[in-house]
Amino acid sequence: MLIDDSDLDTFVNKRTLECSQFAKNIYVHSSAISALEFIANLITLGEGHQAIYPEMIFIDINMPLMNGFEFIEELFKKYEKLLIKPILVILTSSVFYEDRARAKALSKNIRFLNKPLTLVQLESIENG
Repeated sequence: MLIDDSDLDTFVNKRTLECSQFAKNIYVHSSAISALEFIANLITLGEGHQAIYPEMIFIDINMPLMNGFEFIEELFKKYEKLLIKPILVILTSSVFYEDRARAKALSKNIRFLNKPLTLVQLESIENG
């Protein structure tokens, strides 16, 4: 899943994911709110729809209405009901140390990458 309010960033990042064949399906949301609604609907549908659960979520942190950190906090509230616990990757143009520290405070497992997404970054994710 790719969540970003910037059409240009979304285009570039989605294209990188497609060209690398990193994922079978890429769900794109222009807001954190619509992404949470999508996930809530998957939870409601249950195990029969486990194949469409996102295994990884790339999320921008600077978005209107609900930022990436608020999205992650809300996702963690639903975490127990998720059939698959997605890998979270903050994909941002932020260079502020405070953003990295806040991400680590939420979870040590959150990855933090700078935009735009590159093939080298995707390889580093695959290699752990």
